[in-house]
Amino acid sequence: MDQRLDQLKDWLHEHMPGYPGFDQQQWQVVPVSGDASFRRYFRVLSGANSWIAVDAPPEKEDSKPFVAVAETLAKQGVSVPKVHEFDFDHGFMLLGDLGDELYLSHLNENSANQLYTDALNELLLIQQCQDLLNGSLPPYDHALLTREVELFREWFLVKLLGLDLNEADHFEVERLFHYVIDCALEQPTVFVHRDYHSRNIMYRPDASPGVIDFQDAVRGPITYDLVSLLRDCYIAWPDEQVYRWVEEYRLKLVESGRMMPDQSHFQRWFDLMGSQRHLKAIGIFSRLLIRDGKAGYLADIPRTLSYLLAVTRKHYELEPTAQWLVEKVLPAMYSSEHFADNLLDQWLQK
Repeated sequence: MDQRLDQLKDWLHEHMPGYPGFDQQQWQVVPVSGDASFRRYFRVLSGANSWIAVDAPPEKEDSKPFVAVAETLAKQGVSVPKVHEFDFDHGFMLLGDLGDELYLSHLNENSANQLYTDALNELLLIQQCQDLLNGSLPPYDHALLTREVELFREWFLVKLLGLDLNEADHFEVERLFHYVIDCALEQPTVFVHRDYHSRNIMYRPDASPGVIDFQDAVRGPITYDLVSLLRDCYIAWPDEQVYRWVEEYRLKLVESGRMMPDQSHFQRWFDLMGSQRHLKAIGIFSRLLIRDGKAGYLADIPRTLSYLLAVTRKHYELEPTAQWLVEKVLPAMYSSEHFADNLLDQWLQK
């Protein structure tokens, strides 16, 4: 028995009659997906029409930020799902349907340039949002950045790999944490989606990309969403191509009237912001397995760690940390039952 789903269906039966295209006698609710949170998504089908119903248990998920951010992004012209109905007390929402074709499934060598151009243009709109910047968006401050990178130490190094960290190990971890956080805090702040990547962008061939999963938006570093998109935990591209897109976006920012540093300095922001995000992502992927029993993200850790290793090797201040990663962390991964050798060989020995 799925009591929450039964309650959601009752709620839909109460609120949807009268919607254009909704047939009260012929409709069904089918699962779409869950995500890394406690939210679940369902497609409401009636004839040729469809909507998305969201189950977000109120004791575990706060739906208010989603509604507020959706309204702000829509005003800016960003393609987000329309919020038709919401019930904060029960944790239910009814949204417009942007389809079920993720960017990830359409990205390839032939399509990538156009798709990323479209996604970067959409990001420019997102970063121009002001309504929530002037008060209600939480800041991506030192405390939040620190809590995120600490997930790497707690859930990946200690709980997943089982490392017994000594004083020297903690020193290298702290060196890395301080370096990437200081870089993040020196950047101009903008509206940050916080999870802008190929699994949260919907492919729509005759319209601008659809943007979803934005409820955790903050006011933060200007390169955060850029690195989420271009150093995606789920798909990787050659450095030469990535940095070409980064420079194209920097120039878009300049054309829009923003004061930006030169190419090399902006690229440094991008690289180190990526390291902060990838530390967080590796910790979250580990926690999803250990705490929540979700193993599906485990295969993305080697790719994500390879990004981190590449950046530490690139910046001379972090060369000792790169050596520590190679000598301490990689052997622990090779000996861990959670990682297949072929995954590690594919990503970590590049």
